[in-house]
Amino acid sequence: METFRCWSSLHGYVLFMFLTAISNGSACEVPSSPQCFRRTADESVYTCEWSLNTNESDVTFDLYIDGAKFGNFKRNWTKILEEELIQTRPVDIWLEAHVGNSFCASPKRSVVLEDTVKYETPQNISVSWMKNNLILRWRAVKTHPAQAEVWFRQYKHPTDPWEKRITNTTNEALNYRTVVGNLLKHSAYEVQIRHQSTEAQNPLWSDWSAVVIAPAELEHEPKVTMKIRPVNGTRIVTLTWPPTPHAAAVGGVTYTLSDTQTSQGCPCERKKHPIDRNKSTIYVSYSAVNISVFAKNAAGSSPQANIQVPTKPVADLQICDKTLVNEKLKRGTCLEWYELQDSRPTNVITLSGRTAKKERAKIKTNIKDYIRYLYFEHRCDDGKPQTVKMCLFYQKEGEPVKEPQDFIAFSEAQSSANLSWKAIPYNSQRGFLTHYSLCRVKISSQDEPEVCYNISASAVKHRLENLTPGSKYNISLAGVTRMGEGPKSTVTINTWPEKHLNVWLSFGLLFVFFLLTILCTVILKRIKNRIFPPVPTPVIPDFTPYQPECQGMLESKEEVHDLMLYQVHSERKSVSEEAEEATVLGGDWEDGTDEDVENETSGSGGSGDERLSPGSTDQALKTDLDQVDTELAMLIYKTGLVFDMKTDLL
Repeated sequence: METFRCWSSLHGYVLFMFLTAISNGSACEVPSSPQCFRRTADESVYTCEWSLNTNESDVTFDLYIDGAKFGNFKRNWTKILEEELIQTRPVDIWLEAHVGNSFCASPKRSVVLEDTVKYETPQNISVSWMKNNLILRWRAVKTHPAQAEVWFRQYKHPTDPWEKRITNTTNEALNYRTVVGNLLKHSAYEVQIRHQSTEAQNPLWSDWSAVVIAPAELEHEPKVTMKIRPVNGTRIVTLTWPPTPHAAAVGGVTYTLSDTQTSQGCPCERKKHPIDRNKSTIYVSYSAVNISVFAKNAAGSSPQANIQVPTKPVADLQICDKTLVNEKLKRGTCLEWYELQDSRPTNVITLSGRTAKKERAKIKTNIKDYIRYLYFEHRCDDGKPQTVKMCLFYQKEGEPVKEPQDFIAFSEAQSSANLSWKAIPYNSQRGFLTHYSLCRVKISSQDEPEVCYNISASAVKHRLENLTPGSKYNISLAGVTRMGEGPKSTVTINTWPEKHLNVWLSFGLLFVFFLLTILCTVILKRIKNRIFPPVPTPVIPDFTPYQPECQGMLESKEEVHDLMLYQVHSERKSVSEEAEEATVLGGDWEDGTDEDVENETSGSGGSGDERLSPGSTDQALKTDLDQVDTELAMLIYKTGLVFDMKTDLL
């Protein structure tokens, strides 16, 4: 009874509830404090959500808002209409979690419900690069900007801590947009975002988005190489390009190909579909085709690579005999007209069997008269374009409106001359040239009529023959089509006279004359040198004045001696003859001596006869025969001069 009375008191009752809560709470986890909010300020439904860390499956929740119970929830969220809640003043919110016979209560939270807004998790996030700035876009909740928190880190360092940026977004076409600056555009990043309202007084952060991969920027266009192989009216074009860098290929990269033929359904239709390898093969017809290739990843697309497949060259294109211009076209048939300007195809006109009837009539009006076209007929054969006809086409022909260009004459001779010119431009021919008309007429001649020749339409030069020497001619040239002759281009030529001296022959003769003159001069000089050998120039040594030490030396006379050298002769000459020659030579030189010389000679102890005695002569000759075999020179010194005299062989 005593215990019952204690429980019946107010104090005992509160104590009992507290002990019960402790005993029951020990069997479950305390849930988080609930959050009640609207997704936008305009919504009339509140969402309340909470969390509980438990593996129990039979957990139920009771939500209390300002004492009102909303209970028996099996999930961790619920929706409540605004009519059931007090919105304008603060209310207490808490949660009770029941697990079996136990329950746990969360902490209470006091909020003003109408001021509380929590946005949805960011959806449809896209990334792109602008220089080194990463641009993030996602679907906007409202037209008013929001505040965003961005976490990011490099993809190749997944264990690094997240870097955080909080920025305000801008609205762009129903999307939020924010920029994360100062990153590396050649690196890949992991990114996640959450955002909140900037209008509500009590905004709540949204849940975090899933991690988004931002690959590196595709900065350059693919470097495409092309190989073409024609097969039976079709060309197989194989395209290859290098793989994309690894940082740009994170998250996957695809390539998109398109060409101007299939985009117009001429003659086959092909859906664009991305490919994930760096090689592709497409089929094109014989007409010119433009192919474009670009890469794409999650951060955007690369610049577009454009490849031009030229028209397949065909030798000797024929004139179209029959076309399908006015015929009903099948669905897989296509016609093309390429306007030819200076032999280059431009301004293509396409007519397909898929074209509507009214549109077809409008396209035909674009085909102009007097314009040359390169005409193609294509058909789709088993999904591949095939060219079945290729020829030159005029819808209507006329005569040329221009003369041949740069018409000149050169290399005129006595009876011939060469002519050259440039073809008439395609846009001035106004039809197919059948030939050129070349005419010549002699000036100041009434008897000789004008003579004309037909020259091939493909020719650009011609040689005129059978002209009259020393005459003047007017030459004219005009292009001719099936519809008539066009304007003429003229030139005047003068043939050489019949007895005209050949200038080149004159130059040749003059050259031969000079050559012979030089040759004769050289020969005569050689002959002269042999007959009249050159006289040697006397050698006069430099004289250096000498100052004697005394006057007596100046007064002394120079002594002059006669040196007589004998030449060895053959044995046929007698000794007396040799002595006679020596006497004669000695006498000749003695005429130039003075009295002192004579006195010295007489005082030498013997006469000339004694010096030329037979015994002494024989002894001198024997000595000379042993030592001298060549010619000897006689030197005479007189008054300081030196003379060199050669003795002739006898």
